[in-house]
Amino acid sequence: MARVGMVSLGCAKNRVDAELMLGLLKQEGHEIVAEPGLAEVIIVNTCGFIEAAKQESIDAILEMAEFKREGCRALIVTGCLSQRYGKELAAEMPEADAILGLGQTDQIAQAVNKALLGEKTLNTSGAYRYVESVERVLSTGGPYAYLKISDGCSNRCSYCAIPSIRGPHLSRPMEEILREAKSLCAQGVKELVLVAQDSTRYGIDLYGEAKLEELLCRLCALPETTWIRVLYCYPDMLSDSLLQLMHDEPKICAYLDIPLQHVHDRILKEMNRHGGHALIDALYHRIRALGGFALRSTVICGFPGESDEEFEFLLQYLKEQPFDRLGAFAYSQEEGTEAGEREDQLPPKLRKTRAGRLMRQQKAISKAFNRSRVGSEVEVLIEGEELGLYFGRSRWEAPEIDGLIYIELAEGLRIGDIVRVKLTQAKEYDMLGVLA
Repeated sequence: MARVGMVSLGCAKNRVDAELMLGLLKQEGHEIVAEPGLAEVIIVNTCGFIEAAKQESIDAILEMAEFKREGCRALIVTGCLSQRYGKELAAEMPEADAILGLGQTDQIAQAVNKALLGEKTLNTSGAYRYVESVERVLSTGGPYAYLKISDGCSNRCSYCAIPSIRGPHLSRPMEEILREAKSLCAQGVKELVLVAQDSTRYGIDLYGEAKLEELLCRLCALPETTWIRVLYCYPDMLSDSLLQLMHDEPKICAYLDIPLQHVHDRILKEMNRHGGHALIDALYHRIRALGGFALRSTVICGFPGESDEEFEFLLQYLKEQPFDRLGAFAYSQEEGTEAGEREDQLPPKLRKTRAGRLMRQQKAISKAFNRSRVGSEVEVLIEGEELGLYFGRSRWEAPEIDGLIYIELAEGLRIGDIVRVKLTQAKEYDMLGVLA
């Protein structure tokens, strides 16, 4: 048996895969360690979604390979980059003792054992599948955990390589999700964060119709659950009944993460997105009319052929219909995608400039939103302590992507406590408060 360390990059869905692999290795008797310097085996679970993520993954592999000079006996590379470029990695990175694709998650223990015996492994064949009935080793370090409800995507957005990497949309059986939810709560998890490439299409492939609403009702019915948050809700699938459930059910965080990517009709059509500007605008106003929601979205700046006028349209729309949280990303030209083959690519510098302009605008919007909350009281889930201040999140902050709430003059709190806090001061993304 060996000491195993994990570096997981990319999205929360990738992190779930990493935790599953750690669970399998622990089940086999391996010891899981947090520091790479203590590990005899290091696994780098890579992301290969966009160019910046690919470079980050390559850098991480090379950085972890340095530990082979200091006692690390094997380096394993897994995840999206392996799936997408397995043969190239094997040829260019001899430091890697095993390269596994997304369909080999359940083979991680065998790969580690072979690597320790000096045997190399390259296997990226087969489709992704979730490894059920193994207890994950949670790496979030707080009172929340991600709960993957499906993987892959069938939307075929023209800029996105996910379908070619992870395959078509694949929902997990509802009973398995409920079983895992109970298991996570038994480990002390207070907030379940539901993730998928497209959460709102959960169940269509298994049951012939969208089942997110039913899944949420059944999760809320479990006495073990406390907070439930849903990420990645596509605008064309947010029905009135689903919105009403998310608004009314006290266990569901009133937080809507809706990846728009753009709001101009021509660009949305070129992106192969479902629904246009009218659908987005109507949805925005329906949500605001319901009230009580924090709204988050992501947009892409500098898509091929995006004119100055079309970008200004996006900028103005998000100023007049502000989102409480927003991420803006410069378009990444990806091989194997329809948009990546186009000849009307914009200069990378222009893409970054546009994303920067939008985020400067959003910074002011975010601060104004936080200022509007000063004086109100919210429930805060305690996540830790830093420089004498406890910190955590309310239902309006998602883990790892939104700001934090720092609590002054508090003592004796524990990670996982939910306390009432009066908000007293606003910054661009974080807030300060005192116990109410």
